[in-house]
Amino acid sequence: MNPKELIRAKRDGAALDPVDLRAIAQGIADGGFSDAQVAAFAMAVFFRGLDATELPAFTLGMRDSGTVLDWSGLDRPVLDKHSTGGVGDKVSLLLAPIIAACGGAVPMLSGRGLGHTGGTLDKLEAIPGYDTAPDNARLRAVVEETGCAIVGQTDDLAPADRRLYATRDATGSVESIPLIVSSILSKKLAAGLGSLVLDVKHGSGAFMAELDHARDLARALVDVAVAAGLPTVALLTDMDSALGVSAGNALEVRECIDVLTGHGDPDERLVEVTLALCDVLLELGGLDADPAEALHSGAAAERFAAMVAGLGGPADLLERPDAHLPVAPVTLAVEPARVGIVTSHATRDLGLIVLALGGGRHREGHPIDHGVGLDQIAGLGQEVGPGVRPLAVVHARDAASAEAAAEAVRAAIAVGDDAPATEPIVTEDIR
Repeated sequence: MNPKELIRAKRDGAALDPVDLRAIAQGIADGGFSDAQVAAFAMAVFFRGLDATELPAFTLGMRDSGTVLDWSGLDRPVLDKHSTGGVGDKVSLLLAPIIAACGGAVPMLSGRGLGHTGGTLDKLEAIPGYDTAPDNARLRAVVEETGCAIVGQTDDLAPADRRLYATRDATGSVESIPLIVSSILSKKLAAGLGSLVLDVKHGSGAFMAELDHARDLARALVDVAVAAGLPTVALLTDMDSALGVSAGNALEVRECIDVLTGHGDPDERLVEVTLALCDVLLELGGLDADPAEALHSGAAAERFAAMVAGLGGPADLLERPDAHLPVAPVTLAVEPARVGIVTSHATRDLGLIVLALGGGRHREGHPIDHGVGLDQIAGLGQEVGPGVRPLAVVHARDAASAEAAAEAVRAAIAVGDDAPATEPIVTEDIR
């Protein structure tokens, strides 16, 4: 294999042989490709794509660059979900314990934030002691005992994807459908799943803002997954407004704890999309269970608490979240310029505000401030104004960054006189 010649061929629009694509995946994993060559290959694919033969071959090559887990001895169906990401998307933290409480096993391999969206691993690392990179023996033990474990890729699971994933974020090649498909599915296939549900988001806060582009991505994901022997369904869901009432790592963990334990007034859209994804996944897994009952009865909360403790986090996180989750020293309620009704979110801009506060990465390896972000984000149709509710509350490291974030929030959340039309959060089902 000559990396330069393969990159040159793809750059010039040639279709690569499946053997070469599998060799590229292995070269990304074992260092046969330099950092510059990995970046060059990512950009070549970004501009030239991978065809219907190339994409499955590259995805399977990424899967086979490391260990593929075997759950054949487990007495429960092995199920999982993946989201393409959005601002405030914390569904994984709710879905995994709900599915576990319904009789499924969920070994969820998650990723870090990309661009303006937060990552599930970044959220979980806000929990002190939580091990997002257990070895395979510990992962298996936690899944067998609690029914779920949300972790990152271990060194031997799809190592090609781990390296390429970081490169995509650093080089601006995140939005490539072939790279998204191969990244998502190589991890899921390496996890040894029995069934998969995909949450493919569209709207102003999604990577694929246009519905047609999101539909194309969902179709590609389902087709490649099914071709690889993994039963998969994709739901297209709306990301034209922030999901839930918080955006920022520890703040989102706290929101999920409140939803699981029945505290406060949970965001209806967050609960709706979570339960819709659970319904599909339970259907795929052949499980006759009610995810809403698992959530509202406290059974899912018990699974979440057991998962956290099993992976090294505090055993009393659900009882005393404020004692464990990091807190930013400065909070600032953002009042609107006028009293009125929230008519729209510039959702991507809300994600960029969290990024600017330090809650995300500007480059690979950049440290994250887990305590910063936004909460009490006013949803579409809600009344805002002094004495009513703020647009949001900023959690910041210092007063200057809090003020800057507040101005950005005022620009990102539009206020008018009339409530906008209510749009369904689940827009299509793709099988």
